[in-house]
Amino acid sequence: MGLGMNRNEQTNPMGRELDVRIFAARSRYTLSVPRKLDALVARTAFPGTILASMGGAIALMNRGDPPEAVTAWVILAVYLLIALLEGLSPLHREWSRSHGDVRTDISLAVTNGIVNIGAQPLILAGAVGVAAWTSANYGATLWPNAWPLALQIIPALIVAELVEYTCHRAMHEVPWLWRFHAPHHSATRLYWLNALRFHPADILLVGPGKLLPLLALGADGRVLGLVLIFSAVHGVFQHANLPCRLGPLNWIFSMAELHRWHHSPITHEANHNYGGNLIFWDIVFGTRWLPKDRQPPVRTGIEDLPNFPRGYRPLMAAPFRWKSFVREAGPSATTSP
Repeated sequence: MGLGMNRNEQTNPMGRELDVRIFAARSRYTLSVPRKLDALVARTAFPGTILASMGGAIALMNRGDPPEAVTAWVILAVYLLIALLEGLSPLHREWSRSHGDVRTDISLAVTNGIVNIGAQPLILAGAVGVAAWTSANYGATLWPNAWPLALQIIPALIVAELVEYTCHRAMHEVPWLWRFHAPHHSATRLYWLNALRFHPADILLVGPGKLLPLLALGADGRVLGLVLIFSAVHGVFQHANLPCRLGPLNWIFSMAELHRWHHSPITHEANHNYGGNLIFWDIVFGTRWLPKDRQPPVRTGIEDLPNFPRGYRPLMAAPFRWKSFVREAGPSATTSP
């Protein structure tokens, strides 16, 4: 009797062939489930979530719910959804495991939440004064408040995006600003918490800044809330470890397929795709970049700063001790991206 062959296999070769076919069928079944889920997530997760979150938020605001409460609950629900989807359908298994970054990312998320709650109202209060001055001098607001709320989000995103694009690009091209943005790019993988991995100075410059022109033009709180919801939903998908595929929509949104190139460790590749939500201004200024001959690198980070600290405290302190920090970061480190 041959090694590893039982009596039934020896006397009934058809039985063995049947067992092989059953095993192959089971294997195909177990593989087809995640593959079908991957395909579903790739094509529908982002457009479905953005439509549901924006539509739901508009419905709640139209019935009179406070924009602040709607914004908070919708963003929380979407973050929980993305965390779940990453566990079920990750793009890269390597990005699913901790790189010693989870505690730091959570700490940064909490810090930035506190900073936003405390500072953002003060910054926006100044914009309210500008809006009042505009209304007094022009007799009415310049914002199309008579439009349906769903339509107001279009000019709101375009106007807010110009501020975000300008600030983001400046952080890459102006050395003293780069030191505050570098912590975001120091991440060695992309996953949902990357959307919150920012130095507080970075958040304060871009977050409230993109809302200022909307307030100055006379947009109300519901519009601001919708911009924040869109930014949060888009931002978490933009950094998520999910196999999102947008096809032609990559000419509208600055989504994951584009943004992964922005997190390339190679400076030339990273200095593209600055849009936070829309890719519109990248197209206008020639910084959109989506190579067709290769995929974005799996390894992210900053090539010239290989020893960027992973801990919360040294990361927070890095911009304020930049020269000595750069010396410690590696022999090839530079002070700009």
